[in-house]
Formats: sequence, C-alpha cells, structure tokens
Amino acid sequence: MVAKLDALGIVTSDMARSLAFYRLLGVETPLELDDHVEAELPNGLRLMWDSLDLVRQINPNWQTPIGHRMGLAFLADSPAGVDVIYRKIVGSGHEGVKEPWNAFWGQRYAQVADPDGNVIDLFAPLESGGEPG
Repeated sequence: MVAKLDALGIVTSDMARSLAFYRLLGVETPLELDDHVEAELPNGLRLMWDSLDLVRQINPNWQTPIGHRMGLAFLADSPAGVDVIYRKIVGSGHEGVKEPWNAFWGQRYAQVADPDGNVIDLFAPLESGGEPG
C-alpha cells in the first residue's frame, strides 16, 4: 500500500484575503467563501484552505505554529516572470520577504508572504545565468 500526496492545506485567519492572494499566483480559487475551500491545480494536486474556526472545531487544542515549517513554491514561466509576479503581489499590499535575485543554484528566486505569514517561494530556472530582461 502506497499513499499519494493529493492535497496541501492552509489554515487561514482571513479566507477572502487568502484566496485573493493565491489568485495573484494564478490559482483559480472559488469566489464563494466557506470554512473549507479547495482549488485543483493544473497538475491535479489540490490546494485547500480551512478557517481557524473549522480547525479549532476539529482540534480544540490547535495552536498557531511558530516559524516557517513548510514551503510552497510557484514556478514562473521565465526569470523575468519571477520579477513580474513579485511586483504584482507586493504592489497589491502583500509582504515581500526577499526581493528577486539570481540564486547560486541556477534559479531566479524571490519570496513573499501570504496573509497568514506563510512564506511562498517564486522561482524559474535561469536561462542564461544573467539578469532577466
């Protein structure tokens, strides 16, 4: 018996704001709000959001984690795309954690924070090793 990763879950304190943030990354999130919301990604993986109220109903002892425990990484279509997505997200009032840069491992890389403080990586392979155009 083998288990297959099917979904990633995000606990959010503001469902509407979180869904709007992930729409900026191209995730087709539902417009209807509920305590549990799901969006299927193009690769078949599901991204799920649960409200704090729902999580506390399931587990009354749940506490907000401290620190960065798991990462989500979004692949841009080009190195320049990393910069465009980063500017779009920061320009929409969300926190930029690390501005785009050419990482030593061969990617254009940046980090932003979603409304609940989860750090989201943005990346694309460097095509020529230089700055994006």
